[in-house]
Amino acid sequence: MFVFAKHNEFLPFSNLQINLIFKLKMSLSDFFTPVDIEKIIPKKGYYTCQLGNKIEYFSVDFPDLEQKIDIAIIGVQEDRNAINNSGCALAPDYIREKLYQLNEGNYNTKIIDLGNIRQGATVTDTYIALKTVINELVKKDIIPVILGGGQDLTYAQYMAYETLEQKVDLVIVDSHFDLDDDDKGADTIETTSASYLNKIFLHEPNYLFNYSNLGYQTYFASQESLRVMDKLYFDVHRLGELIGNIAVTEPIIRNASMISFDIGAIRSADAVGNANASPNGFYGEEACQVARYAGFNDKLSSIGFYEFNPAYDSNGQTAMLIAQMVWYFIDGVYNRKRDFPLNPKSQYLIYKTSLKHEEHELVFVKSKKSDRWWMQVPYPAGGSKNERFHLVPCQYDDYKTAVSGEMPDLWWRTYQKLS
Repeated sequence: MFVFAKHNEFLPFSNLQINLIFKLKMSLSDFFTPVDIEKIIPKKGYYTCQLGNKIEYFSVDFPDLEQKIDIAIIGVQEDRNAINNSGCALAPDYIREKLYQLNEGNYNTKIIDLGNIRQGATVTDTYIALKTVINELVKKDIIPVILGGGQDLTYAQYMAYETLEQKVDLVIVDSHFDLDDDDKGADTIETTSASYLNKIFLHEPNYLFNYSNLGYQTYFASQESLRVMDKLYFDVHRLGELIGNIAVTEPIIRNASMISFDIGAIRSADAVGNANASPNGFYGEEACQVARYAGFNDKLSSIGFYEFNPAYDSNGQTAMLIAQMVWYFIDGVYNRKRDFPLNPKSQYLIYKTSLKHEEHELVFVKSKKSDRWWMQVPYPAGGSKNERFHLVPCQYDDYKTAVSGEMPDLWWRTYQKLS
């Protein structure tokens, strides 16, 4: 069916070939090129405690997806629409080289590395391949960790949820909103790293429930875009709010179904491997903490790390930082508390408080297991046939605001989105 090139490399695939794969019930392996382990393995090999000895990678035989797997690493060699950052398609193997050298944590990892999704004949073909792979993995309760590639791949990551019949809460870590005018046209799914968010917002059918941005920098955001975010009741958080106070990102991240992390959101002193790197941004340790919060999130089912460009890296430092971020994500996954309310109810404390004029009674839920908080927001009349309220992750400070008699802003914005 497929023609092989020299050195066991696949030729670019087309949309037609993708359809044939599933009509003929062929393997997902047809999308991937194997990991070239000889390029990344140290001269002395790996120690038994290192991830290079723990991760099952696609080298000769494609991993069996029917076995018990928690996490799947996916490289994507696509940068044709990465604005001003050509070369980021080479990122996956540079990150792998560093990741495989890190030691396993205090748990038994069940991780596979599927290799790299090669460039399709068109960018659209790459999107469809990535969308198909993520969709299949999520349906098997396997968390895809995507190593890109341009951040336009976020759109393919988002489209993977279209047939899963669930609303998506999207968190993007980025210094920009990526809402530029899309010159690709409405008749194609193709987009760019500077405009993919427009595609997501306008996608039909609409299954986006909430969008949150972490770390935007005001001089990179137009006032018009800020007004759009406010009008749509989206959660956007300036870098200045979060630097030195990274713990406030935890409930925002805990609400995410999927996360897209632009490496350009990290300050250039800590992550120079990006053609669009900026002097200001998150510190490296803060980026690792964000990744760990993402891993902790029981609800999160995919994460992507995009826009790393090895051509601009210095002594492999950015590749090592991203590898450490992936390590912290893995560590978070294996330390999940699995305490999303409310089962069993004996594991939670219920707090009720009234506002100053007693027009509303606000209900908060606290997990005894993790001390994390949620807030109940009632569905408007006719809003949901099956549930009376929506649980949204919150901070203890939201509870204190309600105790003081004030309406937490998070409650109001969530209620508006439920309307």
